[in-house]
Amino acid sequence: MRQYSPDLTPPWKKPRSVPEVPADPGLVVEEPGTGFCGAVIRCEAGTVTLEDRFGKHRVFPLEPRGFLLEGEVVTLVRPAPAAPVRPGRTASGSVAVPGARARVARAGRIYVEGRHDAELVERVWGDDLRVEGVVVEYLEGVDDLPAVVDAFAPGPDARLGVLVDHLVPGSKESRIAEAVTSEHALVLGHPYVDVWEAVKPSSLGIPSWPRVPPGQDWKTGVCRALGWPENTGAAWQHVLSRVRSYKDLEPALLGRVEELIDFVTAPPE
Repeated sequence: MRQYSPDLTPPWKKPRSVPEVPADPGLVVEEPGTGFCGAVIRCEAGTVTLEDRFGKHRVFPLEPRGFLLEGEVVTLVRPAPAAPVRPGRTASGSVAVPGARARVARAGRIYVEGRHDAELVERVWGDDLRVEGVVVEYLEGVDDLPAVVDAFAPGPDARLGVLVDHLVPGSKESRIAEAVTSEHALVLGHPYVDVWEAVKPSSLGIPSWPRVPPGQDWKTGVCRALGWPENTGAAWQHVLSRVRSYKDLEPALLGRVEELIDFVTAPPE
């Protein structure tokens, strides 16, 4: 027994399907009933607004097979809503400001103890510091820190923040930091012997930072213990290359740097 379709319309009389085209702004189409040709300037629920070359606007319903695109019949449909754009993040985790120019440098500064410290701060907080106009400079040690602070002469409009290595109670560094008494200078530090230790071992693929016996150069001892060539400059570049964002740093360093940036950029009281 033959099966017959309930639709008895001959194939040659059935309307052929036509493509659906999003009514994106700028798309040029023609409404065949009126001959009006123009570019899409607006598409709302059930209607589309066209603008011709003379600047005249016409509103048409979004009907099936209602327009011609380059001479071909099409059905205009509303464009899909654009996906929300999530704001980018800087390496420090702050909201990125696309296209932002570096701000003119403030009078205030952040001093860090050594070139490696400065490079690490730049790696993670560089974008933020440029937007805020904060310059980071490095010190060759902190033995003369009180004199350095006095020479800088910090004030309400020129605050000074200082990041010190191995700032733990009872250390030489802690005694030096206590000698800085200016209310417009803030000395903070991390507990690590060297800023290398502020990089998480997991980011370097090692179980932990090795312990180096007292009296031995810490960086050289680390290279020996890890089987790295005893070239501390090359070793540091390897360490730095594994730092991609704040997630690769220990919280003990993250919090101190963020606090120093807030201190230096705070408005005068």
